Amino acid sequence: MSILKPFRGFRPKLELAQKVASPPYDVLNSEEAKQEAQGNPYTFLHVNKPEIDLPADVDIHAAEVYEKAKSNFQKMVAQGWLLQEEQPAFYIYAQTMFGKTQYGLVGGSGVEDYKNNIIKKHELTRPDKEEDRMNHVRVANINAGPVFFAYKDNSSIDEIVAKKTTEKPSYDFTGEDKVRHQMWVITCPETVAKIESIFDKEIPVVYVADGHHRTAAAARVGEERQKNNPNHTGNEEYNFFLSVNFPASQLTIIDYNRVVKDLNGHSDDEFLVKIAQSFDVEKKGASIFKPQNLHEFSMYLSGNWYKLTAKSGTFDPKDPVGVLDVTILTNEILAPHLAIKDLRTSDRIEFIGGIRGLEELKKRVDAGEMKAAFALYPVSMEQLMDIADNDLIMPPKVTWFEPKLRSGLIVHELS
Repeated sequence: MSILKPFRGFRPKLELAQKVASPPYDVLNSEEAKQEAQGNPYTFLHVNKPEIDLPADVDIHAAEVYEKAKSNFQKMVAQGWLLQEEQPAFYIYAQTMFGKTQYGLVGGSGVEDYKNNIIKKHELTRPDKEEDRMNHVRVANINAGPVFFAYKDNSSIDEIVAKKTTEKPSYDFTGEDKVRHQMWVITCPETVAKIESIFDKEIPVVYVADGHHRTAAAARVGEERQKNNPNHTGNEEYNFFLSVNFPASQLTIIDYNRVVKDLNGHSDDEFLVKIAQSFDVEKKGASIFKPQNLHEFSMYLSGNWYKLTAKSGTFDPKDPVGVLDVTILTNEILAPHLAIKDLRTSDRIEFIGGIRGLEELKKRVDAGEMKAAFALYPVSMEQLMDIADNDLIMPPKVTWFEPKLRSGLIVHELS
């Protein structure tokens, strides 16, 4: 069976596509989502952040929030804002940012493939976040936001995409973030069958790039429905969930940086002496310094930037996780000198996506909110796939993909 299936997606009327398309549920808090949705009844934020339509003091995990997601989606369908495809389809979703375009195939990924590690993971999930997404799927009966998968480049898929994208897209708009979004619908039975066959025979695995909680939640809800259906066949829509699958070479991982609140009682000079045990330390002055290579770090402390280069012996080049810069930073600075051992639970460290720039790190330190900042060179797709292929787990907050997938352009209904 192919690891990617066509389905009858719900998608916006042409003239509403830009108004419907919304950021992912987890990049905005409730207040930010409410402000962004103001004056726009069409935005899919009403479905993936439904608390914006309820009293401000509502518990975002309350049953009424998930029920509101369901009713808001049903309203969008009833109003004709979202229309269902007449026949099963694949979709090509292209995003262009800073002059670079990535082309993803939208389809249904399999619950069984997740269980059998054909969909490969590289991060652990948090039970509370997983349960939140499960409740959203259970109640709303949809995959509201797509998960972001990658596969090793395949020339057969490239040819299909190249040919289809010479046609006029169904959607073509540029968001306020300057990212261009385009979509093509593939309904030709021969092409649909060819895509299924290629994924079945030529693409043995796919990799979760972004969306581990959504992936796990969708798979677990699918398992629940399998067990509760005495007539289960394996072909029901709950056996699949919404994904966008990109060739690995087209994806961009940017840096995911750290800021810390204190130096664990050390003075600046004491701290610099300690980290010099593991790094060559070069003071760069007040001008922002960005790491240029693996194992090279940037530190901002008390108005000055420093270049930190990991010394030989601080990592094992044969260890896929140990060789990561985030691991080196944790093992050689955060844990031994700052006593920050668990990045998931410590309240003395925060993480800032590189899309906000190193200026944001400087700003947080200069404002006195944080004592020091560390900027890292981004990991590569090769490193990510190597870790997943070895069934290993990355440390927290390693990969930040841009651009983000918009929600609402394609919706998958479970039944």
